Amino acid sequence: MSIFDRLGDFVTIAATEAFSSVLEAVRTLFEGDPETRRRVGFSVAMIALSAKMAKADGVVTPDEVVAFQELFEIPESEARNVSRLYNLAKQDVAGYETYAAKMATLCGNGEANCLVLEDILDGLFHIAKADGVLHEKEQAFLARIAEIFLIGDEHFDRIIARHTYETRRDPYAILGIASDAPIEDIKKRYRKLVSEAHPDRLIARGVPEEFLAIANDRMAALNTAYAAIEKEHKSA
Repeated sequence: MSIFDRLGDFVTIAATEAFSSVLEAVRTLFEGDPETRRRVGFSVAMIALSAKMAKADGVVTPDEVVAFQELFEIPESEARNVSRLYNLAKQDVAGYETYAAKMATLCGNGEANCLVLEDILDGLFHIAKADGVLHEKEQAFLARIAEIFLIGDEHFDRIIARHTYETRRDPYAILGIASDAPIEDIKKRYRKLVSEAHPDRLIARGVPEEFLAIANDRMAALNTAYAAIEKEHKSA
């Protein structure tokens, strides 16, 4: 069953109450089913924070709309429900920090550099950069989300590097390793990150199958970075 079959259950809740109540409804309705709770919670987080990011930036470009649709792979039958949730989140008076704080509980309490929260950040970056530019307000928004998610500065820098490689061209930053590190250490680091980014690993930690564009983007960035480093070492 598609995760979007469950999201439709929350449209009425969001329409009659503050959208933020949906986040609590996810926790309550699926209390005995943590896997579904993570998957639905992840989907709601992406919709809510994407909407808040669009509001913070002030402009929603056609490219960002396409990126949103690509990331979600929304079935035509559920497009209306997702659109309604997105618009309701944009209109909700609750700030994005309220949503982010609730989403931080997807990974338990107080866990730093949680991978499922990094997955959410990656999805937001995917949408933010769709118009070819990561705007200052978008980066500030994402940095604040990372702070609430307890994503450390070095870890966040590595996430930014993945999404800005085309302009900054620093493959070592993507892997989070020093440029003078031995090639064996670089290879070990690369393999660890690739293992964490594998689609099966994302699904295992609660990312719905509909969101695997996140994994594909991350894998592509890691592979590009390592290929550049390997080429550099071979030509040295």
